[in-house]
Amino acid sequence: MDFAFGDEQDDFRETLRRFFAEKSPMSDVRRLMETPEGSDPALWRQMAEELGLQGVHIPEAYGGQGFGFLELGIAMEEMGRALVAGPYFSTICLAANAILNAGTEEQRKALLPGIANGTSIATLALLESTGSHDPGNIEMVARPEGEGFVLDGAKQHVTDAQDAQCILVAARLAGTTGDKGITLLVVQRDSPGLAVEPLETLDLTRKQAHLGFDGVAAQALGSPGEDAAALRRTLDQAAVCLALENTGGAARCLEMAVAYAKQRFQFARPIASFQAIKHKCAEMLLNVECASACSHWASWVAQDDPQRLAEAAAVALTVSSDTYLHASQENLQVHGGIGFSWEADPHLFFKRAKSNESLLGHPTFHRARLTRELGL
Repeated sequence: MDFAFGDEQDDFRETLRRFFAEKSPMSDVRRLMETPEGSDPALWRQMAEELGLQGVHIPEAYGGQGFGFLELGIAMEEMGRALVAGPYFSTICLAANAILNAGTEEQRKALLPGIANGTSIATLALLESTGSHDPGNIEMVARPEGEGFVLDGAKQHVTDAQDAQCILVAARLAGTTGDKGITLLVVQRDSPGLAVEPLETLDLTRKQAHLGFDGVAAQALGSPGEDAAALRRTLDQAAVCLALENTGGAARCLEMAVAYAKQRFQFARPIASFQAIKHKCAEMLLNVECASACSHWASWVAQDDPQRLAEAAAVALTVSSDTYLHASQENLQVHGGIGFSWEADPHLFFKRAKSNESLLGHPTFHRARLTRELGL
C-alpha cells in the first residue's frame, strides 16, 4: 500500500495550479459571484478542451480520460485552493458518479459523453424539507405514467441547478420506506412543470436553488426502486471529493495567514514573530496535514478498496470540514480587521468552509454514520 503520488500525478497537480492561477484568479471569482449563473462558460470549455477535467475519471468508453479517483481528487483539491466558481462538483462528483453507479450501459453511453466533453452540465437533487441527507428518508414519490414517471413536490438547496441541463432526482416508489423503492430519475431542465428558484446563500461562489415539481415527466436511471445502494455510493464518493476540496481550501488559508503574518508589522517587528501567531499557524499546519492524510486515504479507498468507502468518506469529510472551518477562522484572526472586509479574500474562504460544512451533511451526521459503520 503506497499513498505517495507519482511523478505524473505531481505534474498534473502543478499544471492545474498554474492553470487556475491564470484562468481563475480571485478577481474572476468575485466577478462571477455577482452573476446569476455563477460560472464562466469560457473557463468551463477550457477545462474540458485543454485539460479534459470534466472527464478525468470517466472511462474512455464513455468519452472520458479514463484516469482514476486519485486524479479526480487532485482536481478537487486544486479547485478548492482557488475557490473555482463553476458546476464541477455538481456535474462530475454528483451527477456523473450517479450515472456511473446506477445507469444502464445505454444510459451511460447517452449521458456521460456530453458531461465528459463539457457540453452538458448536470446535478443531483436530494434534499427535501426535512433537511435529511440520508437517502432512506426521501419522501418524494415517483408515480408511474406510461413508460416513465411523474414527479410532484420540491427539492431544496440543489447545487448549480440554474445551469444544469440534466437534473437527477432522488425519489421513491409509492408505498415504500427506507432504502426500498429508492429511484434516481432523469429530468430535463426545460421539462414542463419544473420551477427553479435561485437562492441567495452565504457562499456566493457556489450557487444553489430550490426546485419545484408539478407533474414533471422523468425517466428512471437504472432499475426503478433499486437505486439505494448506488445513491449511497454516489454520496460517499461526493463526500470524498468535498473532503479534498476542503483540504485544498484549508491549505490555502494557512498559506494566506503565514504570508500576511510575515508582512504585517507591529511594534517594529512582523507579527509572525509573536508567540500567539506562531501557535495559531502551527496548530493550523497540524490540522491541515491531518486532514490531507485522511482525505488522500479516502480517495485511495474510493479507487481501490470500495468496501471501506462509507467509513473513509465519513472520516475524511468530518476531519476536513472541521479543519477547513478552523483554518478559515484563524486566517481571519491573523488578518485582523482587514480580513473581515469585503475587499479582502479571507472571508470568502470562511463562507465556503461554512457552506461545505453542511453541503453533504454536518460532521455530526457523519460521526453518527461512522459509529454505525464501526459497529459502536
